[in-house]
Parts: sequence; structure tokens; C-alpha cells
Amino acid sequence: MKLLTVAGPPSSGKTSVILHLARILRETGAMKIGVVKFDCLSSSDAEAYEKQGIPIQVGLSVNLCPDHFYISNIEDAVQWASAQGLDLLAAESAGLCNRCSPHIREVPALCVIDNLSGSRTPEKIGPMLKFADIVVVTKGDIVSQAEREVFAHHVRKVNPRAGVVFVNGITGQGTMSLLRQLRFPEFDTLQERRLRFTMPSALCSYCTGQTRIGRGYQMGNVRKMEFGGTGNDG
Repeated sequence: MKLLTVAGPPSSGKTSVILHLARILRETGAMKIGVVKFDCLSSSDAEAYEKQGIPIQVGLSVNLCPDHFYISNIEDAVQWASAQGLDLLAAESAGLCNRCSPHIREVPALCVIDNLSGSRTPEKIGPMLKFADIVVVTKGDIVSQAEREVFAHHVRKVNPRAGVVFVNGITGQGTMSLLRQLRFPEFDTLQERRLRFTMPSALCSYCTGQTRIGRGYQMGNVRKMEFGGTGNDG
């Protein structure tokens, strides 16, 4: 078995990148790929994968943190893929808060990010970009060459060791270049392997269903801001 983790902000083009990778792998006969999609409330991506004949499983975290839901189910996903006779499993995470960290040590890791999101966006994204092996930039065809270079510069400031690849999510241009940079070690299980970074910290009273506002209802892992001044200085 081989595994690929794919993370990135919502609507950045993660599914499109995986579909183009799957198409090339199928055309070359290199690998049989399947996908497990981790999302929160709903997902329509299964239709796109099924249309291409790609085995797909969708998991919805609903009221749980998608990161914690992911790490609790990724080993089961690997065993499902192995039972299906797949050569490669692409694990696509929800990527909602930019703090997500689904990457696993010794497993190739992609972070997909949208070139239209703003040149400073890479600095606002946490472990899923900082600890990725390759950063895939989508929608670069819509902006100028100078804007692409500025965006790539900010990506490299956050993660100087990662490769930066521009992929057109519609045409798939750049996917072959991405594939050439990927290296897939083989394994049978994820047991005892480690994440590249810790998951978001929990657990507070709001995690367990509290809805009331006020210090008296805030328990557990709570971080408070310090507000200085009167707010009307000058």
C-alpha cells in the first residue's frame, strides 16, 4: 500500500488535483488509486470520483473536530484500501481552520492552496502547509506571472524545503510535474506511526455541547485574550 495526504483550505482545488493525478496514473497503468474524503457537514465530491470510476469513501465529522475525526479513522481507511486491492490511497482532509495537520511522517504530503486567496495567505496557514512535502498552487493561470512569483515566494518563506508546483485544476496542466516529484514508500499499516505535528488542542466545555456565554460556563482548555486600554483613547 501507498498513501498520500492532501490538505488545504476549502475550495482550493484538492479534489481536482487528486482527479488529475488519478487520470494520469490510470492512463499509464502505474497504480490503482482510491480516495477517502474527510469533511464536516456534507460533501458532494463522491459523485466526481464515482464518475471517474475511482473507489471513494466519505466520512463526515459532524459535530467533532475534523482533525480528530481524521486521525481516529485513517488507519481503518488504509485497511479498507488494502482490502480493495488499491495501490494508492489519497486521504483528503477537510482543511477548515488552517490549523489542520493531517500529514504523517514518512508519508508524502501535499498542501493545495489557491493563488487567488491573497499573497499573504501562506503565512496564515499552519502545519498543513509548513510540514508539507509539496505545495500545489491552483488558479495560477488567472493571475500574472509576477503575481505567481510573489505568491510562490511567500509559500517558500513559510516552508522553504517544499517543492512548489502550479497545477491548473481545470485542464490538469502541471500534474505530470507534480507526479514526478512524488515518492511513495510502501507499508502495511499506520500503527505506531506519528503525525508530523500535533492536532488542535481540546477539550473545553463548548466542545461537549455548552452553548451559554460567560466565564462561569467556560471550563477546560480555554485561552483568554487580554484587552488593554479603555477603547476610546484619543
